[in-house]
Amino acid sequence: MSSSAAQTTTTDAGHTTSVGEPLKVGQARNPHVLVVDDDRDHLALVERWLELEGLDVSAADSGESALAVLEARRPELVITDLVMGEIDGIRLLREIHRHDPVMPVIIMSGQAGIPDAVKATHLGATAFLTKPIGREALIEEVRRTISVLSGRNSVANGEFGSKIVHRSQIMAELLGRARMVAPVDTTVLITGDTGTGKEVLAEAMHEASPRSKSPFVAVNCSALPEELLESELFGHEKGAFTGAVTRHEGLFQAADGGTLFLDEIGDMPLSIQAKLLRVLQDFKVRPVGSTAAIPVDVRIISATHHSLEDLVERGDFREDLFYRLSVVPLHMPSLRERREDIPVLLEHFLHLFGKRTGRPAKRFAPDGIRCLLAADLPGNVRQLQNIVEHCSILSPSDIISASLTSQALREKPAEIPTLDEAKQTFERRYLVGVLRAAEGNVTTASRMAGRNRTEFYKLLGRHNLDPTQFRRRNARKGRKDTDSNPDILRQSRH
Repeated sequence: MSSSAAQTTTTDAGHTTSVGEPLKVGQARNPHVLVVDDDRDHLALVERWLELEGLDVSAADSGESALAVLEARRPELVITDLVMGEIDGIRLLREIHRHDPVMPVIIMSGQAGIPDAVKATHLGATAFLTKPIGREALIEEVRRTISVLSGRNSVANGEFGSKIVHRSQIMAELLGRARMVAPVDTTVLITGDTGTGKEVLAEAMHEASPRSKSPFVAVNCSALPEELLESELFGHEKGAFTGAVTRHEGLFQAADGGTLFLDEIGDMPLSIQAKLLRVLQDFKVRPVGSTAAIPVDVRIISATHHSLEDLVERGDFREDLFYRLSVVPLHMPSLRERREDIPVLLEHFLHLFGKRTGRPAKRFAPDGIRCLLAADLPGNVRQLQNIVEHCSILSPSDIISASLTSQALREKPAEIPTLDEAKQTFERRYLVGVLRAAEGNVTTASRMAGRNRTEFYKLLGRHNLDPTQFRRRNARKGRKDTDSNPDILRQSRH
């Protein structure tokens, strides 16, 4: 049978049905679909239908179970029943889009009317299907959704962001957003700490865009003095200034037809910000010393580790330029926010170093990996790569020891707290936040926390928190506390 031919499969009822080729989403693997339904018979039926289409299917019989699956693994598509238990289809849709607004969700129901369908659509549901759902109708809708995803995700040379090694949910969601905006010719602002890989993400977006066959040009705006940066960006004419012995074509012209990546845009001087804004308005550059404007066709992706909003407030960054650059903002998380990516990054960098040196890749001892998982790593992915190279060179054996890893870190690694310790820390911070918001009013604070006053006082006692300390100073003076129960608070501490 040829690869393009359809297969035939016998169903549970003994009927023969054609099964198409596995659906793809511009990736080497089959799309992952999460199906949620508290009717287990219908759940099993839909799961089988989708598996016959070559899809990778996860099944959940409640909204709560679905959220657990979503924590562990990001699907390309969610299909959920509307009427379920405490977390119904609408609430599940809200929760999904609160974390990942671009994830497609198909809702199905046998009890819903037009108002429910309208509400689901307004909340961002991709489609609303009425039970009983026919196999062909469901598969057609799934194929349509997967087809849209394929159009968004297609990349000429392999999978999107293949150079960005990860397994965390937060990175999967970021890459999902970046993949959607990559083909659209709009400005993107990537924020994130130093060393997180902002340029790698920008280049992935360029490679997934119609501009991929044209240049990707990167410039660090903080690495050049003002006069040189202006010349590098816009070019200069011969004799424009002392030392300009020849005409120089700027990076805007060098990137014509492609993408210009402006790294550390927050460090760009105000005078050059004004000139950049003019370029973004009419897409014409005027080289230093020239009176003629040259048309350019360039997509701008910029990045910074600063908060541009704070720079705007201080007057160090133009507000109009900020809005021009941040049409689509993307945040690159630090390694502190995605520690589960550290083991796969270590394996990746060890392999790369071994390949580059022509030696077998070494391995980190388990204690060494734990040391890195607990470390601060302010330099993020860049620092981690340097540590891998440092340890690979100096390790006398194939196993990199924890002591050598600690030495490469040049710091005493922090210990990962136990689950109980983490819970206690979170609970105390939460209570402090609620008390501050309620200005020490226990009735208001307990209502915000969803607890009655007695339970709330016990929580405060457990953490030795005094609500009167969170009240305004003038409210504490000369007034008897009518909203405290010192007896309960005293008892709950023992």
